[in-house]
Amino acid sequence: MRAPSIYTRQRTGLDIPMTPLIDVVFQLLVFFLLTASFHAAEHLLPSSVSAPQASGTGSPTETPPPEDDFDQVVVRILWTDGQPAWQVNGQTLGGLTEVRNTLAAVAQVKADAPVILHPDPEVPLGHVIDVYDVTRLVGFPQVQFAASEAKGAG
Repeated sequence: MRAPSIYTRQRTGLDIPMTPLIDVVFQLLVFFLLTASFHAAEHLLPSSVSAPQASGTGSPTETPPPEDDFDQVVVRILWTDGQPAWQVNGQTLGGLTEVRNTLAAVAQVKADAPVILHPDPEVPLGHVIDVYDVTRLVGFPQVQFAASEAKGAG
């Protein structure tokens, strides 16, 4: 019988080189990170935005006032002299507290009425979010946003 030499290597299994495998896994990781989309889901702010109807004049159309039984509640947010102004169904209100009180009174009558937020294009987003929060806090489940054409479009 021959004695094994110290210079010969005995193979016990299949040797897999790990360096190329790690390189491929790293490249896949980099690829998926670069192609991933990290946008926040918009289900946190449920709303419906409808496109305005095309008109020959190019001016935004006013929403007709709702009937007395609150088929819909239109909250206008106007931007005058660098300050917000609020209207609920055409009634001008002095502040966000009055908007909340008015919406709470309407919610007691008909809480399932859709609320339509119609801000002027110049209104900062923070004021729109404040009114949205108020409408949700008083108990309206459905809040929609009115869309208007940008100035100069048409």
